[in-house]
Amino acid sequence: MRIALIPAMVAMALISAVPSASAHSMLVKAEPPRRAVLAKAPVHVRLWFNEEIEGDYAALVVLDAEKHPVTEAKPRLSQDDPKSIVLPLPELADGKYSVKFRVLSVDGHVVESSFDFTVKGKVHGK
Repeated sequence: MRIALIPAMVAMALISAVPSASAHSMLVKAEPPRRAVLAKAPVHVRLWFNEEIEGDYAALVVLDAEKHPVTEAKPRLSQDDPKSIVLPLPELADGKYSVKFRVLSVDGHVVESSFDFTVKGKVHGK
């Protein structure tokens, strides 16, 4: 019985020792964060990725609750971090907003996703 377990244990050790081949780009941080409820509207959206981004191919849009873009500004590559893009925002009213993005990393991987955040002014009575 013990001898039969040895090949299985060796196989498991080899599998766990092999580095993962999934080196795809991914979003690692967002400002504002996903599903955030904010007392004050953000002045920009900033996204951080685990790989450098091709700034010329970055698309980032913020939509209001009626799915209308809130700005015509284009995202730009952050000057202090080539793994980050920034989109300046106009003054936002209270409400729910959707952030949609599509970026190309320098190694050719595309990252596309979306998330929401909500702006709620100060709660009455506080």
